Amino acid sequence: MITLIERANDFQQRDAIVSDEKTYNYNSLLEKSEQIAYQLLAGARDLKEARVAFLVQPGFEYVAIQWGIWRAGGIAVPLCVKHPFPSIAYALEDTKASIVIFSKAFETLLEPLKQWKLRLIDIDNFTLVSGVLPNIDSKRRAMILYTSGTTGKPKGVVSTHQTIESQITALTTSWEWEQHDHILNVLPMHHVHGIVNVLSCALWSGACCTFLPQFNPKSVFEIFRQKRVNLFMAVPTIYFKLISYWKSLSSKEQEGITTILKNFRLMVSGSAALPVSVLEEWKTISGHTLLERYGMTEMGMAISNSYRGTRKPGYIGLPLHQVKIRIANEQDKVVADGEQGEIQVQGPNVFKEYWGKPEATVATFSEDGWFKTGDIAVFEQGAYRILGRSSVDIIKSGGYKISALEIEEVLRTHPDIKECGVVGIPDEEWGEIIGASLILHQASIDLKALKLWLKTRMPAYKIPRKFIIQGDLPRNVMGKVTKTTLKKMFDS
Repeated sequence: MITLIERANDFQQRDAIVSDEKTYNYNSLLEKSEQIAYQLLAGARDLKEARVAFLVQPGFEYVAIQWGIWRAGGIAVPLCVKHPFPSIAYALEDTKASIVIFSKAFETLLEPLKQWKLRLIDIDNFTLVSGVLPNIDSKRRAMILYTSGTTGKPKGVVSTHQTIESQITALTTSWEWEQHDHILNVLPMHHVHGIVNVLSCALWSGACCTFLPQFNPKSVFEIFRQKRVNLFMAVPTIYFKLISYWKSLSSKEQEGITTILKNFRLMVSGSAALPVSVLEEWKTISGHTLLERYGMTEMGMAISNSYRGTRKPGYIGLPLHQVKIRIANEQDKVVADGEQGEIQVQGPNVFKEYWGKPEATVATFSEDGWFKTGDIAVFEQGAYRILGRSSVDIIKSGGYKISALEIEEVLRTHPDIKECGVVGIPDEEWGEIIGASLILHQASIDLKALKLWLKTRMPAYKIPRKFIIQGDLPRNVMGKVTKTTLKKMFDS
């Protein structure tokens, strides 16, 4: 039984989805997903975990397709609407998908698939059919999401219906979701953040989810002005852009938006490290201290700041409902509080496997069954604090393990620095030296004075030994340039 879908029967006349200026209730979602399931089955009794990929814009049809795949016994493979064809082709080849559902907007992009041995279904061509739907065990595979990690080709993360349910209930319990909630979804729908944290938590609770397929600060605030939405979840980049747009408004418009935001129940930030400066500015604008949490594609959310208690800037809080956390060294032994180590996780929220990659699956678990996240953190002051990704954000220099994120936070407090990125650069003497790339408010900065300023704020071994100044930087997330890009800049 797919509990998420069964629960929808309790909310049939309530609003479920708002998209394309239309409102759909839970009954409409149940009926549409049932028709899609019959169409996918095409007379068969069960898809038996056949992989069904789909490429449609976020909205009602997306949700109905996802549910329809599950109700027919298939594994849902949501594709990224912004990916080029080679990336889409990789996911289809890797999963050995037998069916691809698409909307007209992507017909040209997917033209090469007509030469493949696939069943292609245009969402506009679904017909009314009937039949019998299979009974779905909760331990069945339900979804494959792709994560590139830090090395190698993207890996397909397999979650079961039971896994997804655990991820949902961990959040609905901890964040006190209820049926009167209404959330705006501006997030990509091929990631856990948009699929589970926002959409699935809302539908589990009988709440409503409004979709805004294309993020635009003006459109976001226009939806907020309707005073229906009371929850919002986003990545740091989005909050940064909302802050910038708010600053461009008249004082009267600013006051109006601030009044509305103060009535929200919850605002969450995740998927990347949240700069303290962004947290503080958003608090001034909205009256909310953003709730930071920690998760991955492989496990959904695992750690969260308190919904009702005090939230500490720079900290991610404590384990969520039914989740176990330990901080371990390179030998998978638990370290003492205050010592840094890798976050390792156990619980029903953890994924089943990497699709078709048994060796990679085994390698990411410790011998005693803990999922090894690759993220470095420390437990202090009663909460967990992320130091960075072991392969990206932890710089090993002169015998020290140094968090690039910590250095970035200090640099951002300098009045002349608008943004920055810190990486380790290979060095024969030190192993790695610390490099910082700076975006400035002004045309230049005195680097000697900057180093003296840093000496009063951090140990000498954490001060960058090499700087570059850039007018603009290509970034994959707010406040963090790609490591490869920065190294190329330093080498040039």
